[in-house]
Amino acid sequence: MSTTRLLTFFVLGALTLCVSLPQSVFAQVGEEPVLVEEEASVSSNPYALENLSGGLVVGDFVVGPGKIETTIKPGETKVVELTVSNRIGETREFKLEIEDFTGSSDPEKPVVLLGADHGPYTLKDYISFPQTAFELGHSMRARIPVTISVPANAAPGGHYGSVLVSTVTRSSQSEGLENAAPTSVIQSRIGTLFFITVPGDVEKNGELTDFTVIPDALWHESGPIDFGLTYENTGSIHTNPYGEIRIKNMLGKEVAFIEVEPWFSLPQSLRLREVAWGRTFLVGRYSAVAEINRGYDDIIDTKELVFWVLPWKVVLVTFVGLFLIIFIFRSFFKRFEFKRKE
Repeated sequence: MSTTRLLTFFVLGALTLCVSLPQSVFAQVGEEPVLVEEEASVSSNPYALENLSGGLVVGDFVVGPGKIETTIKPGETKVVELTVSNRIGETREFKLEIEDFTGSSDPEKPVVLLGADHGPYTLKDYISFPQTAFELGHSMRARIPVTISVPANAAPGGHYGSVLVSTVTRSSQSEGLENAAPTSVIQSRIGTLFFITVPGDVEKNGELTDFTVIPDALWHESGPIDFGLTYENTGSIHTNPYGEIRIKNMLGKEVAFIEVEPWFSLPQSLRLREVAWGRTFLVGRYSAVAEINRGYDDIIDTKELVFWVLPWKVVLVTFVGLFLIIFIFRSFFKRFEFKRKE
């Protein structure tokens, strides 16, 4: 074998070896070859996908479920599933983030997201998923396994965090124009709330502190009537109060029964629950009694309120009508008596 053929053989062998190396490339730095790992492609979706029926363009995306509540012992791991459904009308990149949340002393703010901060009942470091960014085509649903690992030294009680799914929308602007306005960016985020209970010595303590009509006025012109239930949680774990509201009219007859579905209340916080009575035509004095189960130990709080519904426009028209009728009758009888005297 000649020297030229031998050199060609070694060159071809070296090229073949380089091509056969998977998922890596070589970059030359000085005299030494350095192995550089390829970045993971966002479009490589590691999640199970399925088609949505219909394929309608709604212009949004859906994350489900909205709430996950479960119990995990210290040192144990549990995997739950989220779904992300793309109904925007085009392929989009989605990102997953984890944030802690807490309650507040403002009853109208049930959840406060904490961003990069750790909350007093943190769950942020316990949650993980295979990939934080992925692409999803229109009318497709991705199933995302979320792993929750509770450390062995986790404190008993409630731990609260959220998985936020976001995508970026860029407003359509004319391209190729020198004086074109800059593209505005709108980030949409939808989250799933995680309520994780670590069993142990926990403190359950809460009560119904207020029962009002919203707005809290002396009287209302008409229905529907909105009720406000304020629950205060002073324990170390969330509770799910529930109950009922019964309404009676001025004659003492029950005219409505409203079932109050369970709602959550976070530790060391106030939570306002609004319940609507949908009847529109109402007149007079009404009394309402709320019986709310605290969500533990079958303890029930009872509160009562009285409210008036006076449709002043109807009352005014009725009053004017009665006045006119009385005036006409009185005028008629006066004329009749005057003619009889003549």
